[in-house]
Amino acid sequence: MSRVYIDRFLRFLIVIAVVVLGLMAAYYVSTVTYPFIIAFFIALLINPLVNFLERKTKMPRWLAVSVTLIVLFAAVAGIVILLIAEIVSGTQYLADVVPEKFQALIAYMESFAANQLIPLYQDLAVLFKSLNDNQQDTIMQNIQAVGTQIATTVGEFIQRVLQNIPQLLAWLPNAATVFIFSLLATFFISKDWHRLMRMIQQWLPAKARTSGKTVFLDLKRALFGFIKAQATLISITTVIVLIGLLILRVDYAITIALIIGFVDILPYLGTGIVFVPWIIYAAVSGDIPFAIGLGVLYIVVLVQRQIMEPKVLSSSIGLDPLATLIALFVGFKLLGFLGLIAGPVILVIIRTLHSANVFHDIWRFIIGKPSS
Repeated sequence: MSRVYIDRFLRFLIVIAVVVLGLMAAYYVSTVTYPFIIAFFIALLINPLVNFLERKTKMPRWLAVSVTLIVLFAAVAGIVILLIAEIVSGTQYLADVVPEKFQALIAYMESFAANQLIPLYQDLAVLFKSLNDNQQDTIMQNIQAVGTQIATTVGEFIQRVLQNIPQLLAWLPNAATVFIFSLLATFFISKDWHRLMRMIQQWLPAKARTSGKTVFLDLKRALFGFIKAQATLISITTVIVLIGLLILRVDYAITIALIIGFVDILPYLGTGIVFVPWIIYAAVSGDIPFAIGLGVLYIVVLVQRQIMEPKVLSSSIGLDPLATLIALFVGFKLLGFLGLIAGPVILVIIRTLHSANVFHDIWRFIIGKPSS
């Protein structure tokens, strides 16, 4: 093997080592500095509004940041209070309606047991008695095994839930601490945004500044695009659900539609958390037409989500629809629900690095050519 190929191989190993060590270092640093990472992204999001207030109203930077954070906090608190009020109102309605529905469900179950289960049990008992002793023993052993497995599974689930309660309670003070540090860090980062950007530019070489600026702008555009895409998808889901519930003449349709739109944020599960139990309850309680209506509405929501998500993400983030669909599927297969978010983000990062010629520069380094 010639010296040239040996040098290229060594440079390739150097690149791999730098990437691996960089990812490991970034992961470790993020585990201890994540409140400040959150603060940086919040500062990035509110920076246009802060700049607008500073420019149009001639406010000092610190006052513009303070006003923006107060408005943002008030808006979030207002939305939460509105949702809580709607949920409380809906809960009071359910408290009046559920007992009546529950009694109807019990009556339906009693009728079902009397007309269906008891005759079926009698037929099975006659069939069981007609079997020989070995067949009866085998069936009983299988039934006992299934019962034991169900009891074990339920017991383990309850145990995990009870074990996670102390962890959840211990997480609350940590969440409050993270919130306070993130809020303070957001204020200081946003207040000194321009100074921090100048410091970063002074520390970086000219080539890194050029590539870094391209990467930063593309990622910033993708971040805002991703938030816009999710807001669009959630809004579409909420409107479709609201129209469907109004057609089905459901009480508190606006409250229920808002709740379903909110849970639509959850990847892949989304609206199914509300629709599936609701459909099952309606079917079991005997309201078959209503259950069918809910089922049709749920299918419409699912279909529009699957059709619209790649298109909306691709138009908002600037990715090809097919590439976005592949990123969603591969991300889900590799990382589960989190991969539905991480997939498009990673695709954006790869595209951004490519447009900034980062891969081109790495390849030139490996083959030993100076960067142009």
